Amino acid sequence: MGIIENKPFHDNVHDALHNDNLQQALRVMKGGFIEKRRKAREKLPEFDELRNIGRDIRNDVIQNLDAYLTLYEQKVVAAGGHVHWAKDAAAANAAILSICQSKNAKIVTKGKSMVGEEIGINAELEKHNITPVETDLGEYIIQLRHERPSHIIAPALHVLKEEVEDAFKKTHLNLPKDRQLKENQDLIKEARHILREKYLTADVGITGANFLIAETGSSIIVTNEGNGDLTQHLPKTHIVITSIDKIVPTLEDASVLLRLLARSATGQEFSSYTTFSTGKKRQGPNGDDLDGPEEYHVILLDNGRSNLIGSEFQEVLRCIRCGACMNHCPVYAAIGGHAYGGIYPGPIGAVLTPNLSGLKDNYHLPNASSFCGRCEAVCPMHIPLPDLMRKWRMRQFKDNIGEKLPKFYLAIWVFLATRPVLYHALLGVKLKLSAFFKRRDKSILKNIFFLKAWQKYRDMPAPQGNMSFHSLYHQQKDNKNHER
Repeated sequence: MGIIENKPFHDNVHDALHNDNLQQALRVMKGGFIEKRRKAREKLPEFDELRNIGRDIRNDVIQNLDAYLTLYEQKVVAAGGHVHWAKDAAAANAAILSICQSKNAKIVTKGKSMVGEEIGINAELEKHNITPVETDLGEYIIQLRHERPSHIIAPALHVLKEEVEDAFKKTHLNLPKDRQLKENQDLIKEARHILREKYLTADVGITGANFLIAETGSSIIVTNEGNGDLTQHLPKTHIVITSIDKIVPTLEDASVLLRLLARSATGQEFSSYTTFSTGKKRQGPNGDDLDGPEEYHVILLDNGRSNLIGSEFQEVLRCIRCGACMNHCPVYAAIGGHAYGGIYPGPIGAVLTPNLSGLKDNYHLPNASSFCGRCEAVCPMHIPLPDLMRKWRMRQFKDNIGEKLPKFYLAIWVFLATRPVLYHALLGVKLKLSAFFKRRDKSILKNIFFLKAWQKYRDMPAPQGNMSFHSLYHQQKDNKNHER
């Protein structure tokens, strides 16, 4: 399919809606995540209570972030690790590149990391003749296809099995051309065969982190493939790249969030692999660790997140990257992740991307929502995503950003709504015209110029009855008064 996010948003949406393969993949997605989350939630009676506890944990972290980060750094250093503070993507890339070059690294294996995508670390390594190899199967597939993830937890969600086969045969040229890759297991077996060599020859392993524990200086990764463990244990150097908001105070707090994460993301009680890493491989009088890295580095990325603290968008920092909001979003289900144009798609991206990259270039995102409220309803951290998107819309209007035509229509509405006599007179005319259209052919509505684009992908039923809401309200009110 190719990456489409460099185009204007409306062009991205048009391409997504007319991409048959993408639409087929999205249809497969729609029921799976939603139904699995529902069943997992029903099996845990205290799920909503845990959501409240999780929200409070994340609020405490945000309000005391400096103290928890300081404690975390102290614990990492005490465990023999190193912490690198990165103000932005350039600083994070520079720190990672410096570590890799100091080890004369040629091959770097990588676990799935949205922060890694945010800073563009793969391109930076390749520019300096270091080969990054994604080890998560979904990430590996989209790396071969030169794409970005289209989903936080299922990066290759948009790719059909036939497209995976095509990518493998175009890339794995040392394997027999006549091999069969028609079944899922055939594709998995081939990927495992290719990646096994990379694990064993990698000089550095890079992973993200789902959580960082201030109490112990540990990082946590959650996977279903075990690739994260091989990525961080086999190379001599392990680099964790994550953002400053991933801190949790204690191991007990982490256990609460982990119980919410898998259920919200994939409908599992727990992911197959939940791995805690604390510092480098230890050596001591009681015996040496049998495995693990000889060096352990943590890159803590800010990239504008500290600016959110104390702002009206602070609540977005509670996000634990489960992807539930996009799984339930009707807009995401129609256009997929690439159409959003940024690293983080869906409702969470509609709020976070303007904060990270500016509203001027991303004002379409908060408007790409029906405000149905499903994202807030399923968010394990109770993030009020529709309210935050509404705040971006208000700021867009205040700063006069975006197209003029919607503002023109809004100005007409305000003019009429503030003049009740004129409003009701025109409403009467509208009802008569609606009845006229309905008697003949309700599709005539689709030929009205300002309704064409809207109705291309939506149904607008012809109005029913011949009275407005106000007329019905006053009629029923009068009837009740007569009854008395």
